[in-house]
Amino acid sequence: MAKYRFKSLLGLFFFMAIGLGYAQNGRFQQAVSYKMEVDMDVATNRYQGTQVLAYTNNSPDTLTRVFYHLYYNAFQPGSMMDVRSRTIADPDQRVKDRISKLTPEEIGYLHTTRLTMNGKPVTYKEVGTILEVELASPILPNSTVNFEMAFEGQVPLQVRRSGRDSEEGVRYSMSQWYPKMANYDEQGWHANPYVAREFYGIWGDFDVKITIDKTYTLGGTGYLQNPNQIGHGYQDDGVKVPEPKGKTLTWHFVAPQVHDFMWAADNKYKHDKVQMANGITVHHFYIPGEKTTENWEKLKEFTPKAIDFLSKNFGQYPYKQFSVVQGGDGGMEYAMSTLITGERSLSSLVGVMVHELAHSWFHGVLASNESLYPWMDEGFTSYASNLAMASIFQVSATPHRGSYGGYFRLVKSGLEEPMSTHADHYQTNSAYGAAAYSKGAVFLAQLGYVIGEEARDRGMLRYWNTWKFKHPNVNDLIRVMEKESGLELDWYKEYFVNSTKTIDYGVKEVKATEDGTSITLERVGGMPMPVDVVITYKDGTKESVYLPLEMMRGEKKAESTTPKLVLSQDWSWTHPTHTISLKRSLDTIKSVEIDPSKRMADVQAENNKVEF
Repeated sequence: MAKYRFKSLLGLFFFMAIGLGYAQNGRFQQAVSYKMEVDMDVATNRYQGTQVLAYTNNSPDTLTRVFYHLYYNAFQPGSMMDVRSRTIADPDQRVKDRISKLTPEEIGYLHTTRLTMNGKPVTYKEVGTILEVELASPILPNSTVNFEMAFEGQVPLQVRRSGRDSEEGVRYSMSQWYPKMANYDEQGWHANPYVAREFYGIWGDFDVKITIDKTYTLGGTGYLQNPNQIGHGYQDDGVKVPEPKGKTLTWHFVAPQVHDFMWAADNKYKHDKVQMANGITVHHFYIPGEKTTENWEKLKEFTPKAIDFLSKNFGQYPYKQFSVVQGGDGGMEYAMSTLITGERSLSSLVGVMVHELAHSWFHGVLASNESLYPWMDEGFTSYASNLAMASIFQVSATPHRGSYGGYFRLVKSGLEEPMSTHADHYQTNSAYGAAAYSKGAVFLAQLGYVIGEEARDRGMLRYWNTWKFKHPNVNDLIRVMEKESGLELDWYKEYFVNSTKTIDYGVKEVKATEDGTSITLERVGGMPMPVDVVITYKDGTKESVYLPLEMMRGEKKAESTTPKLVLSQDWSWTHPTHTISLKRSLDTIKSVEIDPSKRMADVQAENNKVEF
């Protein structure tokens, strides 16, 4: 009997161990390794390619089907991107109805012509920008399979991000150009159709060979493996590049631990290299001209400065190269690279470069699911680039003023939707843009008000070190900030992310009492916040009162920028008003002001201050 009981206990512990293992492994990362060879015909703008994809299923699930993105199929009349652009109230001015007017020679397409898994054919079907694949045999947990594919594509006329023959004359901006395996995570498959918004990918290794007319220069993702055969500014100093025997060159790039691969090509590109002291090589590619040459020459000074600033404040840039490439239709981030339009003023060129570079941290390495959490990429990138620009140009003005202004305009427009809205499903482009970029940046700037800027800044580095290459979500960020500050912060996410309730605090009444002065504050808006109150006296001295929310379960540490703290009391969110008592008499007070730092996103600042 005892022996039986012992075996039962062993079995119980075994199943508990399995359960704990699955709980610990609930967050997993699928892995990919791409080997691709592509032939580009610059006369027809069409290309043929092959792809060998080693796909590792690190999930606890057995997969019976997979999905690929075929992004170029969006650039056809009647596509989801086309119809969405023609029916949304405020279409992107770069798109509007342009897709509907593309001719057969101008459309984009990406088709799979052959696909096998482990040498056996699979059943597949194109559904717009998604390839649905039914597997002949399942992919078991913790196993790797090999997909072999042949594909063909036509590069669309430049409309959005990708394409050929842009307004600035760039021949090829090759982003979203290859069949890309969709991501599968703890929430399942993310086979979102392409309707012009955000991306989500699997980290892996890319080995890409591109054969193209020998007069073209290529730049983008990855490390060129054959620079001394290619030339075009890549070769080692003093190396004489042999003359190509034929009409084409084959460029061989590898890119480790990235979730996308972009390349651009033009036969007029000028290629400059800057070698940084830390071993990072910065590449710049642009078409020389009156509108570009002078500013792109100056840009070489700013890109390394931005890499250094962002690495110091948000985590060390993990790759050994970054490419700034003229192309696309504005600015767009990719692995180790960016496409930006080049005919800009210097300040605009630097600003766009810095923003797209900052994406390397939040899009490229932390890589939250942009469709579900676009503000964790665009907003955090805006926050980081605001700081970088202020540092590079030594601007003393409040760096996030523009982000706060964008959020306030969104609130006043009446179009605001919760930031938890899926990126593709916002009712208007303006609401999406202001939420993702402006309110997302305010989330971090205001977090410094809630927990203290030092704790927030330490938290950002801890966030990087904890979650790089792991696809964090909003809860992961909140937990990092809770650990760093010692405060409970779930309420901040629930109100500022999952709702559109606004912050509005006011000084309701200041009156003399027998013992000194009574100050009554009121919460007018729907979102509760901790409140900093600064009392300025007529003799020029200042004191502060701190009112943390009770549900924070603690207080932020005193900040060096805040006047002497004379009182701290919890304010429960259920109570619309709170009264504090001061020993000083009313006739000594010059003003009472809520949050003079303006870090709290109070939508009505007029009631924040009372002067005497």
